[in-house]
Amino acid sequence: MHVDMDAFYASVALRERPDLRGTPVVVGGEHRGVVLSATYEARALGVRSGMSSTQARRLAPAATFVPPDFDRYSEVSRAIVAVFGTVSAVVESASIDEAFLDLTGSVRMFGPPAEIGEHVRAVVADEQGITCSVGIGPTKFVAKMGSRAAKPDGLVEVPPGAVASFLHPLPVEAMWGVGPSTARRLHGLGLETVGDLAGTPVSTLRQTFGPHSGRVLHELAHGRDRRRVVPTEPERSVGSQETLGRDTDDPDVVRRELLRMADRTAGRMRKAGLVGRVVAVSLRFSDFTEVTRSTTLPTPTDVTEEIYEAAVALHDKLGLDRARIRRVGVRVEGVAPAGQAYRQPQLTDPEHGWQEADQAVDAAVARFGPAAVQRLALKRRH
Repeated sequence: MHVDMDAFYASVALRERPDLRGTPVVVGGEHRGVVLSATYEARALGVRSGMSSTQARRLAPAATFVPPDFDRYSEVSRAIVAVFGTVSAVVESASIDEAFLDLTGSVRMFGPPAEIGEHVRAVVADEQGITCSVGIGPTKFVAKMGSRAAKPDGLVEVPPGAVASFLHPLPVEAMWGVGPSTARRLHGLGLETVGDLAGTPVSTLRQTFGPHSGRVLHELAHGRDRRRVVPTEPERSVGSQETLGRDTDDPDVVRRELLRMADRTAGRMRKAGLVGRVVAVSLRFSDFTEVTRSTTLPTPTDVTEEIYEAAVALHDKLGLDRARIRRVGVRVEGVAPAGQAYRQPQLTDPEHGWQEADQAVDAAVARFGPAAVQRLALKRRH
């Protein structure tokens, strides 16, 4: 079974702003950023995820643009995955808003797959106030195609005997994993539908796409998929990144953004009870090239200042010489539960210092909201 949230980021935003229901809403797209999600009303106007904010505003000038809240998305995603865990012991998170569930061991306890799917949809809607679409099939590929056909807010079950009649009328570009380039090459072979692809000799496909890809395309066109549902391991990294309002070559602006990302990352780690030793910085330049550097700390941490200091040191070592930067990211890798990680006391640790300051900030945010407390350096205008 494949479960996919409907316009996830936008749906979470509508929970907080129910007055916007039924209207075009776009998440992201501020300044020169990109669209992260859009309600179906905005999609009807041509707005799509990944589109530039300029194009989105041109297509939907009356739409409401809201900033993303990644911490909230992660929180809701974890709650939804917990719902999945009540009906299956084998859950594979494909992304923050979709997952595969193996129902092999669930049917005896919870009933037919369609009943399980409807139960999951009802619980998610009741507990989280958002809708999801469910696809049920004999393989991951068929289940994924089913959830696409079910959108929005529906369920499609494809029994083993109905796989061909379900898949074969679809256009080849509708196949999961077939991008624009592959679709163009398939069209070049005269293949328009999945049925056309299924009827093509595998030798022809191997000749065009290579031995592996040709075989996989042929298998998927018949609904065959060897991939198993693999339970997702606990999160091994936590990070934050943001596209700047405008490209900058000012090191002070970049350092302030590094502080903002370190603060956001550390806050998420403390909320989840995680610590980590490896700090990584990623910088995307105005020409869209990207560089990533990392360093290992002496002991695991969830302290904003320690993560920030490591990030700034990585940035400064790059010697960018006024390179124009478009996006800044900070990530802590190799995270583990704080109770399982030993933090060696440092000679430089003050008796009451950054950890206590972070705890005070967390308490204020929990009580008054994220806008209640801002670090002094972040309050300076770019």
